[in-house]
Amino acid sequence: MKPLFASLLFCVIGVTARAEDLKTIDSFRAATAKANSVLTLPEWDQTPEAVEASMKSAIATANTALDQIGAQDLTKVTFKSTIVALDDLGYRARLAVNKATIIKETNTSAAMRTAAENAVKLFQDWAVGVDYREDVYKAVKAFEKTNPKLSGEDAKLMKETLRDYRRAGLDLAPEKRQEVEKLRKDLSKLGTDFDSNIVEAQVPVVFTKAELEGVPDSFLSSPGIKTGDDAYSVKANVTWQVVAVMENAKSEEVRKRLYIVHDSLAKEKNVAVLNQMLALRNKIALRLGYKSWADFQTEIKMAKNAAGAEKYINDLVTGSQPKFDAEVAELRKLKVAETKDPNAQIKVWDFRYYQNQLKKQKYAVDTEALRGFFPFQKTLEGMFSIYQSIFGLKFEKLALSQKWIEDLQLYAVSDAATGEPLGMFYLDMFPREGKFNHFACFEIIGGKLLPEGKYQRPTVALLCNFPPPSEGKPSLLTHSDVETLFHEFGHALHAIVTRATHSRFAGTNVPGDFVEAPSQMLQSWVWDKKVLDTFAADYRDPAKKIPAETITKMKEAKLATAGVYYRRQFAFASLDLALHAPHAEDQPYDSVAISNPILEKVFLPIAPETTFVSYFGHLNGYDAGYYGYAWADAIAADMATVFESAKDGYLDKQAGLRLRRDIYEPGDSRDTTESIEKFLGRKQSVQPFLKKIGIGGTKADTGPSPKK
Repeated sequence: MKPLFASLLFCVIGVTARAEDLKTIDSFRAATAKANSVLTLPEWDQTPEAVEASMKSAIATANTALDQIGAQDLTKVTFKSTIVALDDLGYRARLAVNKATIIKETNTSAAMRTAAENAVKLFQDWAVGVDYREDVYKAVKAFEKTNPKLSGEDAKLMKETLRDYRRAGLDLAPEKRQEVEKLRKDLSKLGTDFDSNIVEAQVPVVFTKAELEGVPDSFLSSPGIKTGDDAYSVKANVTWQVVAVMENAKSEEVRKRLYIVHDSLAKEKNVAVLNQMLALRNKIALRLGYKSWADFQTEIKMAKNAAGAEKYINDLVTGSQPKFDAEVAELRKLKVAETKDPNAQIKVWDFRYYQNQLKKQKYAVDTEALRGFFPFQKTLEGMFSIYQSIFGLKFEKLALSQKWIEDLQLYAVSDAATGEPLGMFYLDMFPREGKFNHFACFEIIGGKLLPEGKYQRPTVALLCNFPPPSEGKPSLLTHSDVETLFHEFGHALHAIVTRATHSRFAGTNVPGDFVEAPSQMLQSWVWDKKVLDTFAADYRDPAKKIPAETITKMKEAKLATAGVYYRRQFAFASLDLALHAPHAEDQPYDSVAISNPILEKVFLPIAPETTFVSYFGHLNGYDAGYYGYAWADAIAADMATVFESAKDGYLDKQAGLRLRRDIYEPGDSRDTTESIEKFLGRKQSVQPFLKKIGIGGTKADTGPSPKK
């Protein structure tokens, strides 16, 4: 968000002596057999040629399966031979692209990453074409004409398969259908380029020690920062480094310089790529009969249409205005006092610094000092302990013979009560050159009932970029990092404990404006004294816990800066929807001209030469969907009330098991609103979210509840 082995090989490290005591996947064979399930450790390709060959083989196998569907006697088609067969072949093909994606995002060899990127492009091109197999479509339509009596998850699978064909343009005349297919293939390739350009945008900004006044010594002594006698290199593409400087550097000039570089990353390549992507998306939407790409994308989400998403965000922008204005005024007072300039204004490169100053001065919260309570490994183990307890799970570290980096970890997850193996997760937690440079959970093997009747249990990978250990010190996390860890691991659990029959609905394959909600809810855990006391302790003196008054002050400081935090999120959501709004087909796109004014209007003044959108990775994958974070945040705040009112609060096992059973296990196998309201035991409400961000009782109260 990537130690050299042989230049083209996946790094394979021998199991260390310590690892000899660890279980292997073979230890779970009997338990998986008893549960009629399958637990699979991926086999990783080790040369660029093997990556390419694996993808070609997977596509060939899938094509054979498509041929079989298309060659059926149309008078004898069944649910299994059409709808389920499509889910089966798509699932098997995705196993290949999932592995290629992990190689693309993690491998230490540039040649391997390039081969994997090409393999992903090949897959995406093929996947688009699958929708346009006329013979397969005829078989599916023939089955539809039998008026089958399906129910539950099966009925949902059929309905959504048919919807996909309509959204691909199969109802169009052949020449228009072919045009949509070509546009989609072109868009897919550009999307991969957009992502790759972001990963490749590695720009160090060099400062002197004097320029970095205020930045803590722990940062300056971190590996790779000091690159000369009086030269400190801050990588504008490494989030934790940027945040450390933006929060602490006293020099406005330094903050502005780093911000300009960061918000101009991939500018030379990605502005043009994004403009092309927007034009293609718009053309596709228009050909398919939609007013905009935003309407096309939101149709299959909880919002249902762009107007629903826009109203939700606009109401929140309006409702948050008084709180946002008051917070910026407070930050401006600090800047005026520090600079002695009565006309000083808060710019986008200032907000992190003055928020940090506010926390220190008004709330006595020292973000840097808090790091000492969150050594990475202890924090990880503490989170594991909490999630095992409330979700009724057991995590066990496994020995690994095949690793892409030496500190890669692999764990098995089992049901604590029955011993049933549920899945596995990899942890790749620290930044390196060429690696994915944000924080995310990637599916490798998804959950699914296999054709032979066994259930394939999932395997996922968490790819993160936490501050690495430095000489004499463990990796120390900020409190915000701890939130991120609890959040991302929530996605892993959502994927792993799935019980959905069909791969389409398993794990995190839920509507895009809901997918973040279960994980966003888990961020609440790290604001609770009872939870923090189970793991947060000073790494130099483990008897020292975070004082209760500090946690109270942290909460006060969070609420005091919630307006700024959320307005930034609303700005991103607004510019994303604006980029994908109705647009005349003959008019070229200027993504920067559309987005920069929105950043200023909804958030704070920016440097006009910056191109934030060129590095905004969410525009490929969350396109016309960034609003979903705020939408899901409302659902998350609502769901958190179940724990808040439970006997043991955030550590309540009954509430945890309900979350697992009602939300995580079904995935999208039933309507999302049904799952949410089953867990809540009532209709949804937006009020807990408004209260959380301090704007209850405002105009935003009249905004739509995310139960639409």
